[in-house]
Amino acid sequence: MLAEPQIHTTMKKLILPLLVAGAFAAPSMAQAASTPYVSLSTGLNLANNSTVDGVSNWMTYKTGYLVNGAVGLKMDNVRVEAEIGYHHNAIDKVFVIAPTTNASASLWTFMANAYYDFDMKGSSVSPYVMGGLGLSRANVKIPDLATDDSSSQFAWQLGAGIGIKASNEVTIDLGYRYLKPSEGDFSGTKVTLGGSGILAGIRVDL
Repeated sequence: MLAEPQIHTTMKKLILPLLVAGAFAAPSMAQAASTPYVSLSTGLNLANNSTVDGVSNWMTYKTGYLVNGAVGLKMDNVRVEAEIGYHHNAIDKVFVIAPTTNASASLWTFMANAYYDFDMKGSSVSPYVMGGLGLSRANVKIPDLATDDSSSQFAWQLGAGIGIKASNEVTIDLGYRYLKPSEGDFSGTKVTLGGSGILAGIRVDL
């Protein structure tokens, strides 16, 4: 596990610039016509094979699931939001014992996201692109190796999708995300994590 001072330093380096940027942006956001919203999405989590201490494909995964919840503001074609997500995959095989049983990797993510919605005149469908920065908290559990450890990392994500208006306040969201945390340190063992998500969700204007 990463030492506590390292976790705090990483969080400060990420969160302080976001707070400063938010403080400067708040007045202009307040003046602009903005609509608050909440969203919830879920879908398939397709984890990349993990490199462990430089050995490629040391861990492979079964198809997993993810759940995201967010609160945000929409201003014309731009949306900004704070998001919490949970990603879970069962581990299929590890290098020294294949297959393994009851092994898993999971991620909690805490992200600040920005979206750009493309206005399709006269259409209820609106394509979008998005990006996000934040932190992830990963846990890797491999009972056959007596391993159950956690690590905190910086993370970023990119994505695209479409929003489909179901009513004036409700939008159905179909999208793709690629999430990439930095390399995790699990008690001195370096592990790469991350992967792709295919999502379906709902967004409700408040």
